[in-house]
Amino acid sequence: MKNRLRVAAIQFLNPAPLMWDFEHPPRNAELAERYDVHLTQPALCADELLNGRADLGLIPVASLTESLAIVPGCAIASLGKVRSIQLIVKRRGDSSSGPDDLLKQVRSIAADTASRSSIAYAQVLFRKFLHTQPELVPFRANAEAMLARADAALLIGDPALLALERRDEIEHAAGPCLWLDLAEQWTGRTGLPWVAAVWAVRPDSLRTASVTAPVLVNDLQHSRDGGLANVEQLVVEWAGKIGLRPETIRTYLTRNIHYMLTDECIESLRCFRAYAAELRVLPASQLRFL
Repeated sequence: MKNRLRVAAIQFLNPAPLMWDFEHPPRNAELAERYDVHLTQPALCADELLNGRADLGLIPVASLTESLAIVPGCAIASLGKVRSIQLIVKRRGDSSSGPDDLLKQVRSIAADTASRSSIAYAQVLFRKFLHTQPELVPFRANAEAMLARADAALLIGDPALLALERRDEIEHAAGPCLWLDLAEQWTGRTGLPWVAAVWAVRPDSLRTASVTAPVLVNDLQHSRDGGLANVEQLVVEWAGKIGLRPETIRTYLTRNIHYMLTDECIESLRCFRAYAAELRVLPASQLRFL
């Protein structure tokens, strides 16, 4: 009897459309015969895949290695503002200073470690484009505490979206801040989409799995298409889970996140990995596709 693929998925709002068929009828029962899904944090998702505790994972692009194959078709990306990756910088001195001038003054960043990609993108931003190297301090996702500890805070995922809703409250505690969207910083400086995560598989696992490569690709893309066709239901479901306003969730899923792994996204991914390798932020490696 063939094995079900063990799937590690991200427990955030942004992959909700990708998980549609896995979590909703009528296809969830069929997919449960081929896949064994559990939810975790992005960095842990990658660890499980790399350590052989999972066969398929929605992982940060910084965690890709040559032992993993990218599954074509789906991505968590953005063509402009993503809103769920916020670099919050305390304003110091001259309030009229431009964004790059303020960024060059940053000496320490309290960083939510839930996503390795966001940290790697931040390192590329500072080292490649600003020619500085601030200290990265691992920290829990709490904007006020982060800004009390460091010059800037890096928030990702749902905590970043919630921080935007509490912007006035956070600045009341921390003082005036510059709020920068990390995806917008990348797209503005490179002209390329920003790519956060992709489905990746351990190719050897397909030899004994109850799913072939073509079926896997079709299942994941069909699930994504179903999610994008049912955004209104996702808005209702997630408004009760994370306390964001329905219009915020709707805009995020339909305008901020781009779910197609296009040729431009692949070009961006190669560019990011090349910059990160050049700066020794990530090891040099070739992208592998299923």
